[in-house]
Amino acid sequence: MEKKRNSRPLIAHLSMFDACAIWGLMAPLGKDAMTHGLDGLTMVSMRVAGGMFLFWVTSLLMQLFKSRTPNTNNLSPVKEHVPVRDRLMFCGAALFGLVFNQCCYTIGLSLTSPINASIVTTSMPIFAMILAAVILKEPITGKKALGVLMGCSGALILILTSAAATTDKVGDIRGDLLCLGAQFSFALYLSLFNPLIRRYSVFTINRWMFLWATIIVIPLTMPHLLSLQWSAVTVSAWWEAAYVVVFGTFIGYILTMIGQRTLRPTVVSIYNYVQPIVSVTVSIITGIGIFRWSQALAVILVFVGVWQVTKSKSRRDMEREAKRDASSKEQ
Repeated sequence: MEKKRNSRPLIAHLSMFDACAIWGLMAPLGKDAMTHGLDGLTMVSMRVAGGMFLFWVTSLLMQLFKSRTPNTNNLSPVKEHVPVRDRLMFCGAALFGLVFNQCCYTIGLSLTSPINASIVTTSMPIFAMILAAVILKEPITGKKALGVLMGCSGALILILTSAAATTDKVGDIRGDLLCLGAQFSFALYLSLFNPLIRRYSVFTINRWMFLWATIIVIPLTMPHLLSLQWSAVTVSAWWEAAYVVVFGTFIGYILTMIGQRTLRPTVVSIYNYVQPIVSVTVSIITGIGIFRWSQALAVILVFVGVWQVTKSKSRRDMEREAKRDASSKEQ
């Protein structure tokens, strides 16, 4: 038991590193797939429908396995009762956490460079801080304000560079703004639906969210899917799309949840830096993207900005310190 408890932090760190490395590789692979027969709308449809299929089938199989082997409680997700009200709330969570998030990111990736897209993904904690201040009334400290300013400066450099770019290997302002919108959407999802997320297990959350996302997305994209020239899709694009669905969507989500259950949010957010490192390296090697000094400066500003935001104190931390100070004075 003690050995198992000591291994949990290591498993959590490995899970977060693997998840962010998977997402870092997903940007150049997804970009390449969308230049060889697939497009943004098709990739979004494949992600939500594929994720829905994988989460539901895996959950059902694991519950069946658990019913036949009662002593494997830790190996399979618990079958949870989800009331109708929460099922409907999962629809709203799916809109912000999956539909808007994945539509904006995937379509944005099809327009801009995978390097820019991966750099922008690290800005999510900044949006989360701003929304937490507005919705949850979290205090904005000087450190947070400085972090937001630096992060926004980095994003602005990317956008201005993309506006002057003549090739999507450098970037595209439309794609950069869509990728930023994806981070804002996911931050809004975390702020609005945090109590709902905490009530259920990983598989329950993703089963219902991906089901709703599929119900919303597929009817809207079906005319486009039927008109697509499927014969023009290359074999390599199919393999790259399979990576995006299986690893980038299914396995990546599971690994992240494993890490988040053990590690502090500040530690989890630091692993976001792995994504652009992997994406930049692969993009340069394969020739999909070009890394310039302006992007390097943007990386530094965004990274330092996110670090400032995640290291600053939350309202809960301040309340705890106030209680400690009050109790020490009484003693």
